Parts: sequence; C-alpha cells; structure tokens
Amino acid sequence: MAIAVCSGSFDPVTYGHLDIIARGANVFDKVIVAVLINSKKNSLFSVDERVELLRQATADMKNVEIDSFDGLLIDYMNKKGAQVIIRGLRAVSDFEYEMQVASINKKLDENIETFFMMTNNQYSYLSSSIVKEVAKYKASVADLVPPIVEEALKRKLNE
Repeated sequence: MAIAVCSGSFDPVTYGHLDIIARGANVFDKVIVAVLINSKKNSLFSVDERVELLRQATADMKNVEIDSFDGLLIDYMNKKGAQVIIRGLRAVSDFEYEMQVASINKKLDENIETFFMMTNNQYSYLSSSIVKEVAKYKASVADLVPPIVEEALKRKLNE
C-alpha cells in the first residue's frame, strides 16, 4: 500500500490545499494530512480546530486521514509506514525552499520520496496568510475556502 503524507500548518485549510490533497488521493492508496504542531508559530486556529476543519473539508475523500504531529516529518512518516511526501508548488519561488526541505528529508531517510505537485492555476496566488488577511477585513473568502472554514474564520475573527 502506497501511503503519502501531506503536511503543513493548514491555518486555515484553503481550496489550494484541498486541490493538492484530492489529487494526491487519486494517485496514492492513502493520504495522511498531517497538521504540524509548531508552538513557535502564532496560529489563528488551534491544532485541534485545524484538524477538525480538515476532517470536515475532506469528509468525501475516503482514502484521506487527518492527523497531527510534532517533531521531524521523517520520524512521523516512519511511525505511519509512509513512503512519500506530497508537496504543492504554487510558483517558482516555492521551489527553492521545497527543494532544500526535500534534500534534508532524503538525507535523513533515503527511502522517503518527495512528490511535487503544481497547484491548479486558479489557486496559484492562494495562501492561508492571504485568506486570513482578507477575512480580517471582512471581505468575502467564499471562493478561497470551504464554507465551514469561512464560518470558522468569521467566528474566530469576531472574538
């Protein structure tokens, strides 16, 4: 069974993330979407909230599992029996950073492969940071995130 991991902060999950997750789920037997627990990052949503939003947003994807982890991705992958890392690329500017991460992951475990997927053109500008900025000023994010995320953003930003 080919198991892939798609990791990130997902703060919040966007249609760009979901595009990569769904396409990965069409290629691999199982995709684990793993929310990175990073206490140094000032996140809008808690890890538990991000996991729940991802569960709801991927509920129709039968071979997708949602989880969270702390520490090195390679250690998490070995624990899960995963062989592949899925990374989305929006633009050439993403490639240099992602190549460095893929290289260190390969050095840590030569059996792990990284698959880069080009994002759908309609999401090439999209990031969680942009979504949060737009939502902060009460502009519509309906075309950027699923309805459950849009509602969660409204609640969170009105607290």
